[in-house]
Amino acid sequence: MGILLLILPATIFAQEKWGLRRCVDYAMQNNISVKQADVQARITALQLEQAKFNKIPTASFGTGVGLQFGRSIDPTTNLFTTQSFLSQNYQLQGGATIFSFGRLKNAVSVADFNTQAALEDIEKTKNDIALNVATYYLQVLQAQEQMNIVSVQISQTQTQLDNTKKKVDAGSLPELNLAELEAQLATDSSNLITARTSYEQNILALKALLNMDMAAPFVVETPPVERIPLDPIAELQPGDVYQIAKATQPQQKANDLRIKGAEKNILVARSSLYPSFSGFYSLGSNYNNQNQGQIGFIPVNPPIGKVNIDGTDYQVYPNQPLNQPIYAKTKYFTQVGDNFTQSIGINISVPIFNNGVARIGYKNSKLNLESLKLQKDLADQTLQSNIYNAYTTAIASMEKFNASGRSVESAQKAFDFATKRYEVGLLSTLDLITNQNNLLRAKLQQLANQFDYVFKMKVLEFYKGQGIKL
Repeated sequence: MGILLLILPATIFAQEKWGLRRCVDYAMQNNISVKQADVQARITALQLEQAKFNKIPTASFGTGVGLQFGRSIDPTTNLFTTQSFLSQNYQLQGGATIFSFGRLKNAVSVADFNTQAALEDIEKTKNDIALNVATYYLQVLQAQEQMNIVSVQISQTQTQLDNTKKKVDAGSLPELNLAELEAQLATDSSNLITARTSYEQNILALKALLNMDMAAPFVVETPPVERIPLDPIAELQPGDVYQIAKATQPQQKANDLRIKGAEKNILVARSSLYPSFSGFYSLGSNYNNQNQGQIGFIPVNPPIGKVNIDGTDYQVYPNQPLNQPIYAKTKYFTQVGDNFTQSIGINISVPIFNNGVARIGYKNSKLNLESLKLQKDLADQTLQSNIYNAYTTAIASMEKFNASGRSVESAQKAFDFATKRYEVGLLSTLDLITNQNNLLRAKLQQLANQFDYVFKMKVLEFYKGQGIKL
């Protein structure tokens, strides 16, 4: 067992440790919420791309092959026929918006503002994750310090237990003193288990934020809490911090961008109330496998009548032979070229009545703008409240930390005096344990106040735009 205890710390020490900066950077790349925000931003970027493409004229090409029989219209002659035939058609068509009261242009602006807002949403998500990472990181450090304090307490109790056992064996102290110290040692061990459990739970919560395998080895750096740099409280006045945060926080930027997008969306909705002009074009051709065309002629000299002379019939022929046409199936590409058609024109769309869809949409766009402005006001109010609360609690935490320092000093003096009196037999074991527990509680409270103060100060620094750093 002794060898295992010697090897275990060396193994832990050999593991690569995670500092706060590394944890935050890893979370930015792997946290699921950040990835979701990134996917949403890419979807919004595609909507912007689509809005830009909507300004470009459209073009579509199609062809079809079919067998027609019975009474039908020959697509190459537009005449009725009863002959079965195989036909094919080609068509290239498209159009372009000429004028729509700025609908397409403003739609691009709406999509552009929404895309920028989505990028700010990514930054907001990253900031929230960074703040959560810092929270659990500090809780890990606090739990680790609690384990250190309780371990010292166990060591002290064990020393007292060993000394008391010697005196009990020598008959100078009753066995009750030994039993009380053994009970205290059990309580201290239970406190250590509680602190270790809290440490492990915070490690798991931190791993979840980092989207790491829960079974993966993970050891955090443990900078002394008293060496964590903090800005002077005088430089973190809530009014000044709020003005900075209002201009720099991603949530506030996203709100401003969405309001600008909503203003443009009103123009998009209003354009639906007015006429629009668009152009169209079409190119096409047809083919019929039974279509025939003249490919030449041959001279013929058929009789044009009879003449009876003296009772005998004689055939009458023209002076010049006639040209008789020769027909054959028209070749594929010849038909396609001969049947080529083109068209171009302008469409005018005038909204007269569409069940109120356009007008209701216009009114809804204005209400949406009003709603976004209220959301912005609420977000600004929440931000201001959070900053002032953080400042107030930071002041309170600082005062509690200073007061708890004095409590630790007093408890330490009381414990030192109690130890000396106990060693000379002037103090009972129960009184010694009481003083020892008072010192433990004072140290743990001081530690809690110290970490709470550090965290509140880091929140203020975060709102000031300095990020999270230890």
